[in-house]
Amino acid sequence: MKTKNIKYQIFILISFWCTAQNTKPNYPFQNTALTFDERVENLVSQLTLEEKVAQMLNAAPAIPRLGIPAYDWWNETLHGVARTPFKTTVFPQAIAMAATFDKNSLFKMADYAALEGRAVYNKAVELKRTNERYLGLTYWTPNINIFRDPRWGRGQETYGEDPYLTAILGDAFVKGLQGDDPKYLKAAACAKHYAVHSGPESLRHTFDVDVTPYELWDTYLPAFRKLITESKVAGVMCAYNAFRTQPCCASDILMNDILRKEWKFNGYVTSDCWAIDDFFKNHKTHPDAASASADAVLHGTDIDCGTDAYKSLVQAVKNGQISEEQIDVSVKRLFMIRFRLGMFDPVSMVKYAQTPNSVLESEEHSNHALKMARQSIVLLKNEKNTLPLSKKLKKIVVLGPNADNSISILGNYNGTPSKLTTVLQGIKEKVNPETEIVFEKAVNFTNDTLLVYKDLKNSYFYEGKQGFKAEYFDNTKLSGKAETVKIEPEINNFWQEGEMVTKSIKANHFSARYTTNFKADEDGSISFEITADDGYRFSIDDKEVINAWDKNRWGAKTYKLQTKKDEVYKLVLEYWQGEGKAEVSLQAGNFIKTDFNKLVERHKNADAFIFAGGISPQLEGEEMPVDAPGFKGGDRTSILLPEVQTKLLQALESSGKPVIFLMMTGSAIAVPWESENIPAILNIWYGGQAAGKAAADVIFGDYNPAGRLPVTFYKDDSDLPSFIDYKMDNKTYRYFKGKPLYGFGYGLSYTQFKYSELKAPAKIKKGQPITIAVKVTNSGKKEGEEVSQLYLMNQNSSIKAPLKSLKGFERFNLKPGESTVIKFNLSSEDLSYVTEDGSLKQYNGKIQIAVGGSQPDEKNHTTSNILTQTLEIEK
Repeated sequence: MKTKNIKYQIFILISFWCTAQNTKPNYPFQNTALTFDERVENLVSQLTLEEKVAQMLNAAPAIPRLGIPAYDWWNETLHGVARTPFKTTVFPQAIAMAATFDKNSLFKMADYAALEGRAVYNKAVELKRTNERYLGLTYWTPNINIFRDPRWGRGQETYGEDPYLTAILGDAFVKGLQGDDPKYLKAAACAKHYAVHSGPESLRHTFDVDVTPYELWDTYLPAFRKLITESKVAGVMCAYNAFRTQPCCASDILMNDILRKEWKFNGYVTSDCWAIDDFFKNHKTHPDAASASADAVLHGTDIDCGTDAYKSLVQAVKNGQISEEQIDVSVKRLFMIRFRLGMFDPVSMVKYAQTPNSVLESEEHSNHALKMARQSIVLLKNEKNTLPLSKKLKKIVVLGPNADNSISILGNYNGTPSKLTTVLQGIKEKVNPETEIVFEKAVNFTNDTLLVYKDLKNSYFYEGKQGFKAEYFDNTKLSGKAETVKIEPEINNFWQEGEMVTKSIKANHFSARYTTNFKADEDGSISFEITADDGYRFSIDDKEVINAWDKNRWGAKTYKLQTKKDEVYKLVLEYWQGEGKAEVSLQAGNFIKTDFNKLVERHKNADAFIFAGGISPQLEGEEMPVDAPGFKGGDRTSILLPEVQTKLLQALESSGKPVIFLMMTGSAIAVPWESENIPAILNIWYGGQAAGKAAADVIFGDYNPAGRLPVTFYKDDSDLPSFIDYKMDNKTYRYFKGKPLYGFGYGLSYTQFKYSELKAPAKIKKGQPITIAVKVTNSGKKEGEEVSQLYLMNQNSSIKAPLKSLKGFERFNLKPGESTVIKFNLSSEDLSYVTEDGSLKQYNGKIQIAVGGSQPDEKNHTTSNILTQTLEIEK
């Protein structure tokens, strides 16, 4: 008998003896000298069927008799630890991080996020709050779906449209997040949403996708394959939709054949939240919860997120629909992750568990958030060197719905930083004190009629005190006694998901009542604007005038009150919040349509106009109740910049003054008029907590931009096939046959780079890896970064393959006149293509490579050249 087994049996006997002596029992799973496999085996053997099933819910309850604490698996760290009640560093949104084309920066960001996550979890353990959502170490990130269509609202969460870029950046993220300790995970990453999932949001619970084996393996699976087989990602999230008639979480092909058998994945799988309910409620593939749950577990889905469907597994075992042994497989996988995270070992043994609170928002992390925000900015146009602007200009007018929008810069699935910088703030902090900065919002995202707010703080009073009586309830129905009652000077509250509203109420599943008396200062009218999520109702003098309690829609609602001077009106705003971000505000003023011509005339002495427009996470995102021109349900119905913004830009351009257009967006925007007429265009995405400072650094020349587009910017809606068509024909740069407005990989610099001395073998043997080298020189007058990109172009028309494919990229810095040699190593797999049946085959004959600062055939002006060479692969 092996020594290890003897040790294990002795520990078992000691445990039985302790139990017989009525002392505190010790179990083998608590013995750190045993392997994780042995400990997991023992722990699961102690559980009843009911206890096992309960552990398969995302909110796994405690098992006091065994000393097992409660644990909620649901947590997020898409671009920094999200939704916790603690302040954390917020890096740029995922699509913006992809625009850096810098895997090293992404690795470091994930490393920092994991450290902050450890500090948050350590606090949760100390406060005995491990049962709460958004405090654990299992992060349901990264989103490595392919951003195949710019209308998808969740594309902002991805690394763009290219499988190679997504795989490389996803790999860097997973390795940074999970750490390199041979025994313990720093945190557990999770590749989602597996697979073939990218909208529409309105159909995600019912949609049945079918693509060819070629498209499956050429576009939708490469990133998952890399993260699972090479990066060793700890978890996978299966998607809502169905694939070839079976829900993804119970797909024979995806879950059994590919994930578990071919890729030999032994980590855990969670359903997307409420996806198991979709089996019998929406897909109608299963009659009830028991059959749906049993089928999902038999296909390797270990966690049911968001619902109690898996509770029916107890009955499913009794019905013979699934065996308890199969339940054990899932429960063991789940506890293996918790053991690998060090949750059952002393802090002294787990270096990550010793992470101090000081890492939260540390200077190092904040600096990296600024670095990545700078790196992500893409200079799309700079006619006549309009940028950078001088810091000594006398007057700059800043306009637009994103100029001072703190929601937009944070994106979605985000944390809450202690400090953030909007574009307006960044510009104010950057210029000389003598420079006059004027801000006019001028337009909303989709209209030009603004509620011009009045400062009415002194018009609100309650029981002789200025402000509102605010009552907060620890439930969504305003029932019982208020947990907190206080006077607030105004109602203008925004809480990220998981943030604390009061000392004991978190920003979900609560309600509030705000009461005040309003004294009118004139005869006439005043419009009250309420913005809230989820539901609210508003009454004046005990008469309900707005009721959005059950059917609220994202966005503001207004009520116009006719007033008499010195008349007092009682106002009551009642509000409840369920899941997600919490927001409630009451503003008042009068609606005024912006006269663009008068605006330009008013600022005819301006030296420059900076318009911060585009779109916002308030319009695009996950399954959102949005219905505005160009937007619906979280997705976009048009990729064109909202018309009202183009009209304002046309008016600004007519002034003859320099106009700088800052696009804030999580997806590609079609700007054909702007591209033709506006001299300077910067795409600044949702840049995180330092977005405004980073934008100002670029605008005024303290940072030389080098970001690249991770998605194609098309010219018009007519360039796009049907949104529900998952075939890749004429989609993304790899298959698009038209001329884009700005291509994938595009981005300008304030300097120029020259490529020369391309070295590659003329002939290679099949299966032989190759190295390609190229000299890059900064031939301009400014120091700057360049992103070298290598593309492969198929020369054989008889082979179905992408028109061109990214196969390498490198970001680096050069001083004026400085040169470096960049090397790309291509494996035989890199020199291969996917066949019609989904297998991989190496090219034969001639194939062309292109190396430069953009993709080949880019029609726009570039600040670097392209070199090409033909290779011949011997048959």
